[in-house]
Amino acid sequence: MKTLGFAKPTPPGWPRLSPALYCDNAREAIAWYQKAFSFTVEIIVDAADGSVEHSELRYGEALIMVSEGSATREARFGVVGRAPKAAGGVNTQTLFLYVDDVDAHCAQARAAGAHVTYELTNNDYGADYWSDRSYGCVDPDGHLWWFSQRLRNPPGHPAA
Repeated sequence: MKTLGFAKPTPPGWPRLSPALYCDNAREAIAWYQKAFSFTVEIIVDAADGSVEHSELRYGEALIMVSEGSATREARFGVVGRAPKAAGGVNTQTLFLYVDDVDAHCAQARAAGAHVTYELTNNDYGADYWSDRSYGCVDPDGHLWWFSQRLRNPPGHPAA
């Protein structure tokens, strides 16, 4: 079996992994992500019915895509996408993002109405590993987010 390599660069400006989120009202969600998490909007592509077919939001080099999702929408890529809240609150993924000041970020998200599910905590994995300060929250559509600030890199790490 041939192993896939990663020698080719990604398209300019695109990270290797870019999660896509389905939201009940993508325009409201995009505005909320800007207010709560400081994402910036790159593009919004409208669908024929005026909903959001596709969007791209950035936080530094991170990129997420947000679009409308509901049981009444046509399947894309073979499946119907729905927000966790619309699917009984079930989450099958967590979005993780490093931020520069996790305390300020948490306060901003909380002020915007994020439901903090894991309070700010220092997580120290021992002298051979790393230490982060983190919090977890759920957005209005039920997506689970995890934000961290690196406190200490492991020995031998280029930034240690």
